[in-house]
Amino acid sequence: MSQLFIHTEGHGDTHLVLLHGWAMHGGVFAPLIEAARDRCTLHVVDLPGHGRSRDCTTSLQPAECARAMVDRVPPAIWLGWSLGGLYALQAALDFPHQVQALAMLCASPRFVRGGDWPHAVSPEILQNFGRDLETDYEGTLERFMALEALGSDCAQADLRKLRADTFNEHPPAVRALVEGLGVLEHSDLRARVHELTQPSAWIAGRRDRLIPWQAMQWSADQCGGAFTCIAGGGHAPFIGHTREVVAALEPLCAAATA
Repeated sequence: MSQLFIHTEGHGDTHLVLLHGWAMHGGVFAPLIEAARDRCTLHVVDLPGHGRSRDCTTSLQPAECARAMVDRVPPAIWLGWSLGGLYALQAALDFPHQVQALAMLCASPRFVRGGDWPHAVSPEILQNFGRDLETDYEGTLERFMALEALGSDCAQADLRKLRADTFNEHPPAVRALVEGLGVLEHSDLRARVHELTQPSAWIAGRRDRLIPWQAMQWSADQCGGAFTCIAGGGHAPFIGHTREVVAALEPLCAAATA
């Protein structure tokens, strides 16, 4: 089995683990890495089946995947974007001594809508992506990236960055995309959010079409976390609103170095 790829760079005693979203890889965080590298030591993960972990067969099921990552990084702040947020949240709940603080970036404990959970996408959207992968791999990813960029006040720049990172050198494995969609559709950690004991930051994009900001506000209220809503941000605010994201992370970084 190929090993999980984790790239480490930056400086400082504050360690920050970065977990990307569905179909992406760690390189998508380039703007955030550039802004934080002089303050933090960054551990940038390519999730199994994605990027340079394309041949890694570790399961994407949150409990197993979180365990595999915890074994590879020092105690740190964990930041999860989109799908990556499920792994960051799972790790924070299961390994509180390893996850010093949690940052959820456009990520919630449940991604699909239900009778008691309106702050999410319909399950049919994810199911349609899964079905379309079989016949139109690139087109399906293009449509998903367009949805990620939709609404942002810098949507075209966001889309160019997402497209370049997804198709440049490290395209994700179809098996990982299918498994990842299943994780997004079936995971539900809402009942455990109140168990968080670490400081947490829940950073939303006001214009996000995938994760409504209300889901993140609800989650922050459950655990006493800090909630930030970036006015012009879509689903990937770390690209066009890097400074606002870094500012929202600052209290976690300050606490980690105190």
